[in-house]
Amino acid sequence: MDIQSHLNKDYDTSHPFRVVAPYEPMGDQPEAIASLAEGVKSGQWAQVLLGATGTGKTFTMAKVIEAVQKPTLVIAHNKTLAAQLCSEFKAFFPDNEVAYFVSYYDYYQPEAYIASTDTYIEKDASINDEIDKLRHSATMSLFERRDVIIVASVSCIYGLGDPEDYSELVVSLRLGQEKSQEEILHKLVDIQYTRNDVSLERGTFRVHGDTIEVFPAAFDNSVIRIEMFGDEIDRLTEVDVLTGEVIAERKHVAIYPASHYVTTKDKMERALGTIRKELDERLRELKDG
Repeated sequence: MDIQSHLNKDYDTSHPFRVVAPYEPMGDQPEAIASLAEGVKSGQWAQVLLGATGTGKTFTMAKVIEAVQKPTLVIAHNKTLAAQLCSEFKAFFPDNEVAYFVSYYDYYQPEAYIASTDTYIEKDASINDEIDKLRHSATMSLFERRDVIIVASVSCIYGLGDPEDYSELVVSLRLGQEKSQEEILHKLVDIQYTRNDVSLERGTFRVHGDTIEVFPAAFDNSVIRIEMFGDEIDRLTEVDVLTGEVIAERKHVAIYPASHYVTTKDKMERALGTIRKELDERLRELKDG
């Protein structure tokens, strides 16, 4: 899918990729950079950069990204190496978006059955909320900018659902837009936000009179405040979640789904119909047997 076609033009703050470093390519690096960049532009599906630890491979790859000027996915062996690379790329590209996308499980125990002892082990998992936020931030960046480098662990190869569904389900709100409060709340629930009027956390929203406050899944310390006047959006602001201080006035906000695994109602209804059909067939099979 062409991510460019899904860019939100109101938010696009892209800059050309530009490496900032106190040194220039030396030795074999200029030749390697030119060769790798030409290989990408000519459509080569695989290239290998050889070099021992400490020879400047990360800097070389940063210069390749600068030469190619395309959104880039960097895959590392594990979370620790990915975090190190993310930090280095952030230093090389201070004007561009460098995001971190790794598995959000701190602990994962798959479902299991041990026949010898007739023991059933239930599936168990612990999700890291901070990493989940960074994953949502990385995804949001891809829809809103071109100058994005995603540094990921191998977990990025697993499917996240349909990008077109994810994009279609974004709740887009504009100043002065005619939209009832009930309609906005229904849309938030559809994209897996939950109402919590007591404690506002990521992926939740609360309602006080004509005001809705939403804590987007990709945000860190701020929420979106939507103030209604009847069925019209009267004011949009980004507010500090702790102090309530207004950070910025907005003319438009895009609230992305609270989960990567969202889907449209049509697909959900089709899936439920198929499940019911298979259930009926299996029940008849079991009863007849």
